[in-house]
Amino acid sequence: MLSSEMKKTVAVILAGGTGTRLYPLTDHRAKPAVPIGGKYRIIDFTLSNCLHSDIRRILVLTQYRSHSLLKHLRNGWSVLSPEMGEYITAIPAQMKEGEHWYQGTADAVFQNIDLLRWNDAKYVIVLSGDHVYRMDYAAMLRQHTALGSEATVACIPVKLSQSQSFGVVEINSNLSICGFIEKPERPKCMEGQPEHCLASMGIYIFNKDKLINELIEDQNNHESNHDFGKDILPKWAAQGGVSAYMFGGHTGRVSADSYWRDVGTLDAYFEANMDLLKPVPPINLYQQDWPIRTYNSQNAPCRTGPSGSGIPENLDNVIMGSGSTIIGANVRNSILFNHVHIEADASIEDSIIFTDVRVREGAMLRRCIVDKHVVIPAHERIGFDHEKDRLRFKVSDGGVTIIPMGYQFNGNGSD
Repeated sequence: MLSSEMKKTVAVILAGGTGTRLYPLTDHRAKPAVPIGGKYRIIDFTLSNCLHSDIRRILVLTQYRSHSLLKHLRNGWSVLSPEMGEYITAIPAQMKEGEHWYQGTADAVFQNIDLLRWNDAKYVIVLSGDHVYRMDYAAMLRQHTALGSEATVACIPVKLSQSQSFGVVEINSNLSICGFIEKPERPKCMEGQPEHCLASMGIYIFNKDKLINELIEDQNNHESNHDFGKDILPKWAAQGGVSAYMFGGHTGRVSADSYWRDVGTLDAYFEANMDLLKPVPPINLYQQDWPIRTYNSQNAPCRTGPSGSGIPENLDNVIMGSGSTIIGANVRNSILFNHVHIEADASIEDSIIFTDVRVREGAMLRRCIVDKHVVIPAHERIGFDHEKDRLRFKVSDGGVTIIPMGYQFNGNGSD
């Protein structure tokens, strides 16, 4: 049953970023539509959090290469009832307020300010569509209303060495934010935790009317970046009325795994996937009353078995999507999406293989990400010589080799 507070809340999910640091995975899709975990898209985590938090009015602001994301929303998230005033609606960038695309997170919301004005919601929760985490937003809204806040920012401790990737906040004893600095070089540490500072997670709850006023005022400031973290929240916090919500612990119904990842780089994305393969994964995807929803295509069951020549398969710590087959191959510590076919004597280690990939006989992959619609030729070796790999592929700073969507090898087209 929806709580009275959640009935008064509309969610705005920012899903229009270019995701340049995830290239080439974002060459054909928006960052929130990048596949993850053998089954999901990144945006599924935020949308599932909304669903389980009883948020039933959701606006998804799209922009960059949105077709894959729009298709996923249509196929997997047409689950709410418009007749009941519920919706998940994709809002393409329309340049309604000015002749430009979204110029910052606050500008993205301002460009759709009429949708907020026309909505009878009292609260607006602004979310990112490209973070991996599980969170009960209802618990955050309860604190927001209990403290009488105008704005609430979800926060998490991070190491001081990571501060330049986040907005860093300072709080007093009653959780009021008294300082907000975006990506500081010398952040102030948390009280009693000299190695950590308190970072914004990019999750905000606002009183709608106050937010509209702040957006209009920011838009009239021609020196502004029109960004929540750089402009609006530092100014707002200095005036008072902004509180911090401490993420993690036993808050709401979600289990206390306290896991949150911004998968903004290839290495961060790779590690977030590898986290799911740990003996005790730091994010619990198996909590039965908080599943991560996604689109499930109709596929045959996955299958393993020996090859016709008698070569046995050897699987160790593998997530396998439906419709996949592993016949007489060795696969270790890897994630396979749907319709992955691995032939005899192939070897895959510490890798992520997207949908509709075939790995031919004797091929070897190590620390690779293989995007969709690729055939790895027989006896090909990738991930063992980075200098050689860089002549053909993107290799991340952490040594992960990415084979882009539809790549053609010699003998199958061009190399």
